[in-house]
Order: sequence, then structure tokens, then C-alpha cells
Amino acid sequence: MLRVKGRYGHFIRWIFLLVDFLVLNMSLVLTWWAVSTMQDSFGGKQVWLMLNLSFFVVVYVLSTFHDKRVVYIDRVLVLVVKYVLLHFVVFLMLLSFVEDAINWKPLVIFYSIFSLSLALWWIVSRKVLKWYRSKGYNYKRIVIIGGGSADAGRRLMEQLEQDQGYGYQIVGFFSTTPAADVPSYRGEISDLEDFLNNNSVDELYCAMPENDRQELQHIIRLAERNAINFYYVPQFSKYISRRFEIESFGSVPVLSIHPHPLNNPFNKAIKRAFDLLVSSLVLLLSPIIFLPIAIGVKLSSPGPVFFRQERTGYRGKSFICLKFRSMRVNDKSDSLQATKDDPRKTKFGDFIRRTSLDELPQFINVFLGDMSIVGPRPHMVQQTQEYSELIDKYMLRHIIKPGITGWAQVNGFRGPTDELWKMEKRVEFDAWYAENWNFMLDLKIIFLTVVNAIRGDQNAI
Repeated sequence: MLRVKGRYGHFIRWIFLLVDFLVLNMSLVLTWWAVSTMQDSFGGKQVWLMLNLSFFVVVYVLSTFHDKRVVYIDRVLVLVVKYVLLHFVVFLMLLSFVEDAINWKPLVIFYSIFSLSLALWWIVSRKVLKWYRSKGYNYKRIVIIGGGSADAGRRLMEQLEQDQGYGYQIVGFFSTTPAADVPSYRGEISDLEDFLNNNSVDELYCAMPENDRQELQHIIRLAERNAINFYYVPQFSKYISRRFEIESFGSVPVLSIHPHPLNNPFNKAIKRAFDLLVSSLVLLLSPIIFLPIAIGVKLSSPGPVFFRQERTGYRGKSFICLKFRSMRVNDKSDSLQATKDDPRKTKFGDFIRRTSLDELPQFINVFLGDMSIVGPRPHMVQQTQEYSELIDKYMLRHIIKPGITGWAQVNGFRGPTDELWKMEKRVEFDAWYAENWNFMLDLKIIFLTVVNAIRGDQNAI
């Protein structure tokens, strides 16, 4: 049941900006206290004034953050870095006008405190706001128009309904074809005008095919006439999740694909440096970590300690993937996926599979450059050949290096793919990760992987 929409939702943005301002000034007070204990100094009224002037410049440039309803934690952390870096640049420019020599130690202290405080505030506030919206407050009433074979309208509706914390209430779904299976279905396009005239709607998302331009123009006029924000949802494949940028040639709008994040040499270098750092640390500790597991594998059944298997890697190139052997030596290891009660597994092997300890040797693959710590899980070559013919865009998951853990795995799609839809979901999550990569997302996936390993992942077999 929908609650009565509050009249004060537009104040949320200003409340958040006010707290941002308070966080900045509290960070300054803490810095003054810290540097005073070190018998140092950090300016006075001039520094205070310039820090706050810099804040208003940053708010002007990055003014839309608090208006966004769908922001993931990893994106929040990326925005914090951008926010703080921009503030630092503006502040340094202002400071250079009044200071001949800059004392860097207080600056490092201040921006460390400010970064941590702002990140904590933004994460907590987003969680609180999502909870508030999930209770039925501060929502937007939206109408979605769908239809066609690649119905982006239905996919949009499913995404918004997955998380009530986004604060969207779908009050009507209209389609070019009947959609009686949709609870919010209100009729065909011809019924839209009466609905908009008799109901309160904030936003209209049009995902209908652009076959009838007159119909589309009519819908835009209806939205304008009823003071409704209009959004057009392009009819892209569900596997295309990359961001698009709008350019224009005169009055003609053109959508251009946002460059793939890991095509950027800087991003690629960051990911590789992190992989090398972590894999080097693990391999340095390998005598302590690997030896007990190796002994357990040898005692569990005859055969080698490591299981070596050819898998599909970056750009479809195969490589030898390493794991601790968890099964008795058999001739079906390259063709038959493991199952929950697989008789080939040893008792010790079952344990290391459930705890993901069997994956540890893949840090050798990471060190050698065949894999990354985070990325799509590498599949057997035979699986790649089979699924590339069954699933559209399957090979998209190979545009980046495979990983020890991945976005699909932490979202519940780990383990056997005995049904086609499971692999389709894996491909969907893997493609999304490849198109939306950032370093904070990798850290989030690693954290969730550790949490799942500690509490036990039911899909780990």
C-alpha cells in the first residue's frame, strides 16, 4: 500500500549538503587539535575561509550526487576520492595566493580525516536513506512504457522492484502489446493519456521501440503537459550494460559508448599492480599456507597435489589453471562438472572446496598474469565451446582476465551450472562487472568473498 508522499522530500538534498559542510569543518577542528599536540600550526581564519570557499566550488561542480537514488557503495567511495581531490586542488590554488611556504603535514592530516569522515557519512547516510525509502517514504511515482521483442521496459521494472530502497513506486506499466502478467499493467499506449490525467506521476520511462515516431512525440507532449519528467530507455541487449555518453552533431543527438574502464592504461596498471602485490604476499606465505593443505591432499588419495586444467582466459586464449586436487584422479575431470554429492570428491577435498581453499594455487596464475584476483571465473574449454553457441554475448566475459573470485560469485551464482539460466545469469553479472569496473568494486568483491567463505557459501561444492 502506498503511503502519502511527503511534501519535504526536496529538503533531503539540502540536509545532506549541510552535513557535508559540518563534516568539513569538524575535520578542520580535529586537525587543529592534532597539530597543536605536535606543536605545529595550520593557519587560522584564512585557512578556514579558503577551505569553505573550496567546499562551495566542489558542491557546484559535483552537485548531482545527493540527487542520485541508485548509487552503489563502491561508486560512493570513488565519488569521495573525486570530491576530496577536487577540494584539495581548489584549496591549494587559493592557499598559494596567501602562503609563501605550505606546511604539508597538517594538510595530510586534514585530508586523511576529511576523506574517512566523508566516506563514513556518505555510506551511512545512503543506507539510512534506503531504509527510509523502503518503508514507503520519499518515493517517486513512475510510469513505464514497454513493448517489443527486446523489452527494456520489463527489465527496467524488474531492476527497480528488486530494491525498494531506490524509492520508486511503479504506479503504471503500459505496453505496445498486452502484458496481463504484470501486476502494474494499466493497458496499452492508448490508455496512457487518461491515466496521466487522473493520477499523480513524477517520472515517465519510455522503453517502447522507436517504430512510430508520432506515438513517441505524443508521449513526450503528454509528459510535458502533465509536468512529468520524461526519460527514454534505449532498446539495447540485456548484456550491454556499459555507460553511454550523449554527443550531438548540430541538432542530431548521438549515443557513444563510454570507453571500457580497463582499456584505460592507468586503470589496467592499478589492477595489475594490486594483483602483483597481493599474489606476491600470498606466495611469500605459501610455505605456511600451502604445506598443510598439500599434506592433506596427499593423505586423502593417491595422485598429485595440484590439479591442472586447461581453461579459457583473456580474449579466449587458453591457459593452465591451478587448484589443489579435491577429487580422486579420474578421466572425466575435463568434461564433467562437479556436483554436490559427487563420488569423485574426497572428504578432505570436499572440505577445501566448501571453504574455497582449493582455489589458493590460482594466486600463482595471478602472479604469472594469466588471471586477476577479481574477474569472471574461468570455465573449462569445453564449456566455452558449448555455451558460446547457446548464449548470446557469452564471449563478452573474456574481454578482461578471469579471476579467483567475481561479481557473479558474490551475487549467488557460484557452483554448478546444471541449468542454462544459471549460466545466463553468470554471463549477465560478468558482463556488468567488465563494463563497470573500478578499484573500489574489486575491494568490495574481495570483502564479500571473505565474508561468504567465513559463514559458508551454500553454492560451494
